[in-house]
Amino acid sequence: MSRPMEEDTNGGKTEEEEFNTGPLSVLMMSVKNNTQVLINCRNNRKLLGRVRAFDRHCNMVLENVRGMWTEVPKTGKGKKKALPVNKDRFISKMFLRGDSVIIVLRNPK
Repeated sequence: MSRPMEEDTNGGKTEEEEFNTGPLSVLMMSVKNNTQVLINCRNNRKLLGRVRAFDRHCNMVLENVRGMWTEVPKTGKGKKKALPVNKDRFISKMFLRGDSVIIVLRNPK
């Protein structure tokens, strides 16, 4: 049984139509096709993973996530400044709160 199309405040389109055609279509296509997305976060970290679910706030459930970031090691007195070190870790399942998302890129090669 299909539910009646409800008009929304964004020009008569439903939320489902917005997800299929608007900016959130990048996330919708990732869910449908099981493709990876690269997400830049506010904490200057990057997440590469598959989107399982999302909402209009860009809250996301992600699977098989590789988190990547750069750290500058602490140095003792009188020592040269240490070079930044690239770090990463694997997270099998995670919930990402949407307010920490800066940009979402589809199918990074």
